[in-house]
Parts: sequence; C-alpha cells; structure tokens
Amino acid sequence: MRGSTLYKVLAALMVLMAAALVVTHTTASGTLHLPLWAQVPAGVVAGFGIGVVAAIMGVAGGELLIPTIVLLFGEDIKTAGSLSLLVSLPTMLVAFARYSRDGSFAVLGANLRFMTIMAAGSIAGAVLGGMLLGVFPDLILIPLLSVILLVSAVKLARHD
Repeated sequence: MRGSTLYKVLAALMVLMAAALVVTHTTASGTLHLPLWAQVPAGVVAGFGIGVVAAIMGVAGGELLIPTIVLLFGEDIKTAGSLSLLVSLPTMLVAFARYSRDGSFAVLGANLRFMTIMAAGSIAGAVLGGMLLGVFPDLILIPLLSVILLVSAVKLARHD
C-alpha cells in the first residue's frame, strides 16, 4: 500500500473511532460489552491490527488502543489509558528492536537535543497526568480524546 493511501486509511479509522466514542457515550447505545468467550479472540485480533499499524507508523499505538479498549471491552477511559500503557510496552520493545537493526535510529544522533527535550517534557507530562488522573471525569475525557483523534486524522490525511 502506498504511504499516502495508508495515511488516509488510518485517518478514516481515527474518524470512525472518534465518532464511535462520541455516539457510545452520548446515547443509550453504550459499548459492545463482549462476553468473556469473545474477549480473547477480539483482543488478539485488535492487538494484532494495532501492532501492525504501530510498527508501520513507528508509534506505540495508544491513539488506537485507548478507543479500542473503551469500545470493545467497555472499560472506562482512565482504565483504558492505564491498560494502553501496559499493552504498549511490548509493542515499543519489538519496534525498538526492529528499528535498531535496520539503522533507523541513526537519526537520533542528529536530533539528540530535540529528543532529550521531548523526553523530559514527556516524563513531566506523565507525572502531572498521573497526579490529575482522578480530577477529570469521563464526560470531559471522552470528548477530548475524540477531538485529539479528529485532529490527528486531519494531520494524517494531509501527510505527504
């Protein structure tokens, strides 16, 4: 698949997830609440798809994991965020190994200052986010995640 086509497909997926989050949290339809016997195969299929996308895009997949956990498994967004972090660890390790073998990390040396600043900001943001975890209700977080998904979708669709 051409890169531009892949970006558009992922953008469409993000728009669908944003719409599904809004619909399931503003109407009586709710999430799927899969029975236990269906959760394992659904988790494997969703995890596989997200893992492929994450590896191709070079991301951890949280932008897809959190909505998937909320929509497929009926978890609240805060639990989904925590589970997303846990699920992302193996994905990041595999991607890290893959990228290190093919020389893709050579760009890091050229951008060491930028990487250091972003890592410091990310750590500080994670600490602050952890302290604010109980402050914001789902009624604020779900629309916020939907907006982030839509903005990301627009940026992906415009990517060359």
